[in-house]
Amino acid sequence: MKTCINRAALSHLGGFLGSAERRACPRCAWLSGTVKSTHMPASSSRSFSQALRRDQAKVGSAPAAKESILPQTHYDYFTQTLGADAIPPSGPFGIDIRALRKEFLQLQAKAHPDLAPADRKRQAEALSARINEAYKTLQNPLLRAQYLLSLRGIDVAEDETAKVDDPELLMEVLETRETIEEAQEESDLDPLKETNDTRIQASVEVLDQAFKDDDMDKAKEEAVKLRYWVNIKESIDGWEKGKPVVLIH
Repeated sequence: MKTCINRAALSHLGGFLGSAERRACPRCAWLSGTVKSTHMPASSSRSFSQALRRDQAKVGSAPAAKESILPQTHYDYFTQTLGADAIPPSGPFGIDIRALRKEFLQLQAKAHPDLAPADRKRQAEALSARINEAYKTLQNPLLRAQYLLSLRGIDVAEDETAKVDDPELLMEVLETRETIEEAQEESDLDPLKETNDTRIQASVEVLDQAFKDDDMDKAKEEAVKLRYWVNIKESIDGWEKGKPVVLIH
Protein backbone atom coordinates (compact mmCIF):
# COMPACT_ATOMS: atom_id res chain seq x y z
CA MET A 1 0.00 0.00 0.00
CA LYS A 2 1.34 3.45 -0.92
CA THR A 3 2.33 5.65 1.98
CA CYS A 4 0.83 9.06 2.57
CA ILE A 5 2.84 11.76 0.84
CA ASN A 6 2.60 14.84 3.01
CA ARG A 7 4.18 18.25 2.99
CA ALA A 8 6.82 17.20 5.50
CA ALA A 9 7.91 14.34 3.28
CA LEU A 10 8.15 16.66 0.31
CA SER A 11 10.22 19.08 2.32
CA HIS A 12 12.56 16.31 3.38
CA LEU A 13 12.91 14.97 -0.15
CA GLY A 14 13.55 18.42 -1.56
CA GLY A 15 16.55 18.75 0.71
CA PHE A 16 17.81 15.24 0.04
CA LEU A 17 17.31 14.85 -3.73
CA GLY A 18 17.82 17.34 -5.34
CA SER A 19 38.38 22.57 -32.24
CA ALA A 20 51.40 23.01 -50.84
CA GLU A 21 52.47 26.15 -51.21
CA ARG A 22 55.20 27.50 -48.98
CA ARG A 23 54.36 30.90 -47.68
CA ALA A 24 57.24 33.39 -47.45
CA CYS A 25 58.02 34.70 -44.00
CA PRO A 26 58.10 38.51 -43.54
CA ARG A 27 61.88 38.50 -44.01
CA CYS A 28 61.67 36.39 -47.21
CA ALA A 29 58.96 38.64 -48.59
CA TRP A 30 61.12 41.66 -47.95
CA LEU A 31 64.10 39.98 -49.63
CA SER A 32 62.08 39.06 -52.73
CA GLY A 33 61.04 42.68 -53.11
CA THR A 34 64.61 44.00 -52.91
CA VAL A 35 66.59 41.26 -54.66
CA LYS A 36 67.33 43.51 -57.71
CA SER A 37 68.96 46.11 -55.52
CA THR A 38 72.74 45.91 -55.01
CA HIS A 39 72.64 48.37 -52.15
CA MET A 40 70.65 48.10 -48.97
CA PRO A 41 69.70 51.44 -47.42
CA ALA A 42 70.60 51.86 -43.76
CA SER A 43 66.96 52.05 -42.73
CA SER A 44 66.19 48.80 -44.55
CA SER A 45 69.23 47.17 -42.99
CA ARG A 46 67.92 48.09 -39.58
CA SER A 47 64.50 46.71 -40.46
CA PHE A 48 66.07 43.45 -41.61
CA SER A 49 68.05 43.13 -38.40
CA GLN A 50 64.97 43.80 -36.33
CA ALA A 51 62.98 41.19 -38.24
CA LEU A 52 65.80 38.68 -37.81
CA ARG A 53 65.89 39.27 -34.07
CA ARG A 54 62.12 38.86 -33.88
CA ASP A 55 62.28 35.54 -35.72
CA GLN A 56 65.09 34.32 -33.50
CA ALA A 57 63.05 35.27 -30.48
CA LYS A 58 60.11 33.28 -31.83
CA VAL A 59 62.30 30.23 -32.33
CA GLY A 60 63.65 30.56 -28.84
CA SER A 61 60.14 30.70 -27.38
CA ALA A 62 58.76 27.75 -29.40
CA PRO A 63 58.74 25.24 -26.51
CA ALA A 64 56.73 27.59 -24.32
CA ALA A 65 54.25 28.15 -27.13
CA LYS A 66 53.86 24.41 -27.51
CA GLU A 67 53.01 24.03 -23.84
CA SER A 68 50.34 26.71 -24.12
CA ILE A 69 48.27 24.57 -26.51
CA LEU A 70 47.95 21.65 -24.13
CA PRO A 71 44.30 20.79 -23.41
CA GLN A 72 42.78 23.17 -20.89
CA THR A 73 39.29 21.65 -20.72
CA HIS A 74 37.75 18.25 -21.39
CA TYR A 75 36.55 19.56 -24.75
CA ASP A 76 40.11 20.30 -25.92
CA TYR A 77 40.97 16.60 -26.09
CA PHE A 78 38.34 15.81 -28.71
CA THR A 79 38.83 18.45 -31.41
CA GLN A 80 38.28 15.89 -34.19
CA THR A 81 34.76 15.24 -32.95
CA LEU A 82 33.87 18.55 -31.36
CA GLY A 83 35.93 21.05 -33.35
CA ALA A 84 37.49 24.21 -31.99
CA ASP A 85 35.67 26.50 -29.57
CA ALA A 86 33.12 23.78 -28.86
CA ILE A 87 32.06 24.80 -25.37
CA PRO A 88 28.48 26.14 -25.29
CA PRO A 89 27.15 28.60 -26.22
CA SER A 90 29.76 28.61 -29.03
CA GLY A 91 29.05 24.94 -29.64
CA PRO A 92 26.03 22.73 -28.96
CA PHE A 93 25.39 20.87 -25.73
CA GLY A 94 24.62 17.68 -27.65
CA ILE A 95 27.50 15.43 -28.68
CA ASP A 96 27.81 12.60 -31.22
CA ILE A 97 28.63 9.89 -28.68
CA ARG A 98 29.68 7.31 -31.29
CA ALA A 99 32.19 9.73 -32.86
CA LEU A 100 33.37 10.76 -29.40
CA ARG A 101 34.07 7.16 -28.43
CA LYS A 102 35.93 6.52 -31.70
CA GLU A 103 38.23 9.49 -31.05
CA PHE A 104 38.62 8.45 -27.41
CA LEU A 105 39.87 5.00 -28.43
CA GLN A 106 42.29 6.58 -30.91
CA LEU A 107 43.65 8.90 -28.24
CA GLN A 108 44.05 6.11 -25.72
CA ALA A 109 45.86 3.94 -28.27
CA LYS A 110 48.42 6.72 -28.76
CA ALA A 111 48.69 7.67 -25.08
CA HIS A 112 48.81 4.17 -23.58
CA PRO A 113 51.46 4.08 -20.80
CA ASP A 114 52.84 0.75 -22.06
CA LEU A 115 53.95 2.50 -25.25
CA ALA A 116 55.88 5.21 -23.42
CA PRO A 117 59.61 5.01 -22.60
CA ALA A 118 60.45 4.36 -18.96
CA ASP A 119 61.31 7.99 -18.21
CA ARG A 120 57.93 9.18 -19.51
CA LYS A 121 55.67 6.46 -18.21
CA ARG A 122 54.36 8.58 -15.33
CA GLN A 123 53.44 11.45 -17.68
CA ALA A 124 51.75 8.97 -20.01
CA GLU A 125 49.72 7.54 -17.14
CA ALA A 126 48.61 11.03 -16.12
CA LEU A 127 47.61 11.89 -19.69
CA SER A 128 45.72 8.63 -20.07
CA ALA A 129 43.84 9.34 -16.85
CA ARG A 130 42.90 12.85 -18.02
CA ILE A 131 41.63 11.50 -21.35
CA ASN A 132 39.57 8.91 -19.48
CA GLU A 133 38.06 11.54 -17.20
CA ALA A 134 37.28 13.85 -20.13
CA TYR A 135 35.52 11.06 -22.02
CA LYS A 136 33.61 9.82 -18.99
CA THR A 137 32.32 13.35 -18.37
CA LEU A 138 31.42 14.34 -21.92
CA GLN A 139 29.65 11.12 -22.90
CA ASN A 140 27.21 11.47 -20.00
CA PRO A 141 24.65 14.31 -20.37
CA LEU A 142 24.31 14.85 -16.61
CA LEU A 143 28.06 14.91 -15.94
CA ARG A 144 28.53 17.10 -19.03
CA ALA A 145 25.98 19.61 -17.80
CA GLN A 146 27.50 19.65 -14.31
CA TYR A 147 30.97 20.12 -15.81
CA LEU A 148 29.86 23.02 -18.04
CA LEU A 149 28.22 24.68 -15.06
CA SER A 150 31.38 24.21 -13.00
CA LEU A 151 33.34 26.06 -15.70
CA ARG A 152 31.05 29.01 -14.93
CA GLY A 153 31.58 28.69 -11.19
CA ILE A 154 28.30 26.87 -10.52
CA ASP A 155 28.64 23.63 -8.57
CA VAL A 156 25.59 21.39 -8.64
CA ALA A 157 27.50 18.11 -8.46
CA GLU A 158 28.69 18.59 -4.88
CA ASP A 159 26.16 21.15 -3.66
CA GLU A 160 23.80 19.20 -1.42
CA THR A 161 21.49 22.21 -1.13
CA ALA A 162 20.86 22.31 -4.89
CA LYS A 163 17.24 21.31 -5.33
CA VAL A 164 14.11 22.09 -7.28
CA ASP A 165 11.39 23.95 -5.42
CA ASP A 166 8.61 22.17 -7.28
CA PRO A 167 6.15 20.24 -5.09
CA GLU A 168 4.62 18.45 -8.08
CA LEU A 169 8.03 17.22 -9.20
CA LEU A 170 8.91 16.02 -5.71
CA MET A 171 5.55 14.27 -5.44
CA GLU A 172 6.24 12.54 -8.75
CA VAL A 173 9.65 11.42 -7.52
CA LEU A 174 8.20 10.00 -4.30
CA GLU A 175 5.50 8.09 -6.16
CA THR A 176 8.10 6.73 -8.57
CA ARG A 177 10.18 5.48 -5.67
CA GLU A 178 7.18 3.66 -4.23
CA THR A 179 6.38 2.10 -7.61
CA ILE A 180 9.91 0.73 -7.83
CA GLU A 181 9.83 -0.62 -4.29
CA GLU A 182 6.44 -2.29 -4.75
CA ALA A 183 7.28 -4.00 -8.06
CA GLN A 184 7.01 -7.78 -7.83
CA GLU A 185 8.84 -8.51 -11.08
CA GLU A 186 11.35 -6.59 -13.17
CA SER A 187 8.89 -6.49 -16.06
CA ASP A 188 6.53 -4.48 -13.84
CA LEU A 189 8.92 -1.57 -14.25
CA ASP A 190 8.94 -1.54 -18.07
CA PRO A 191 6.29 1.22 -18.39
CA LEU A 192 8.07 3.32 -15.75
CA LYS A 193 11.41 2.83 -17.51
CA GLU A 194 9.92 4.05 -20.79
CA THR A 195 8.38 7.08 -19.09
CA ASN A 196 11.60 7.94 -17.30
CA ASP A 197 13.69 7.61 -20.48
CA THR A 198 11.33 10.16 -22.04
CA ARG A 199 11.87 12.47 -19.06
CA ILE A 200 15.65 12.21 -19.44
CA GLN A 201 15.49 13.01 -23.17
CA ALA A 202 13.22 15.99 -22.55
CA SER A 203 15.56 17.27 -19.84
CA VAL A 204 18.57 16.96 -22.17
CA GLU A 205 16.71 19.00 -24.79
CA VAL A 206 15.97 21.72 -22.23
CA LEU A 207 19.64 21.78 -21.26
CA ASP A 208 20.65 22.05 -24.92
CA GLN A 209 18.49 25.15 -25.33
CA ALA A 210 19.56 26.66 -22.00
CA PHE A 211 23.25 26.40 -22.84
CA LYS A 212 22.56 27.69 -26.36
CA ASP A 213 20.87 30.72 -24.81
CA ASP A 214 23.65 31.01 -22.21
CA ASP A 215 20.95 30.83 -19.54
CA MET A 216 22.88 29.43 -16.58
CA ASP A 217 19.98 29.72 -14.15
CA LYS A 218 17.82 27.52 -16.36
CA ALA A 219 20.72 25.15 -17.01
CA LYS A 220 21.32 24.77 -13.28
CA GLU A 221 17.65 24.13 -12.57
CA GLU A 222 17.39 21.52 -15.32
CA ALA A 223 20.64 19.84 -14.30
CA VAL A 224 19.14 19.24 -10.86
CA LYS A 225 15.99 17.78 -12.44
CA LEU A 226 18.06 15.54 -14.68
CA ARG A 227 19.87 14.31 -11.60
CA TYR A 228 16.54 13.06 -10.24
CA TRP A 229 15.66 11.24 -13.46
CA VAL A 230 19.12 9.67 -13.76
CA ASN A 231 18.88 8.46 -10.17
CA ILE A 232 15.51 6.88 -10.94
CA LYS A 233 17.00 5.19 -14.01
CA GLU A 234 19.79 3.77 -11.87
CA SER A 235 17.25 2.52 -9.33
CA ILE A 236 15.25 0.79 -12.08
CA ASP A 237 18.37 -0.75 -13.63
CA GLY A 238 19.50 -2.02 -10.24
CA TRP A 239 16.09 -3.24 -9.09
CA GLU A 240 15.83 -6.23 -6.78
CA LYS A 241 12.61 -7.45 -5.23
CA GLY A 242 12.15 -5.95 -1.79
CA LYS A 243 15.23 -3.77 -2.09
CA PRO A 244 14.69 -0.26 -0.64
CA VAL A 245 15.05 2.60 -3.08
CA VAL A 246 17.21 5.49 -1.92
CA LEU A 247 16.84 8.48 -4.20
CA ILE A 248 19.80 10.77 -3.69
CA HIS A 249 21.28 13.68 -5.63
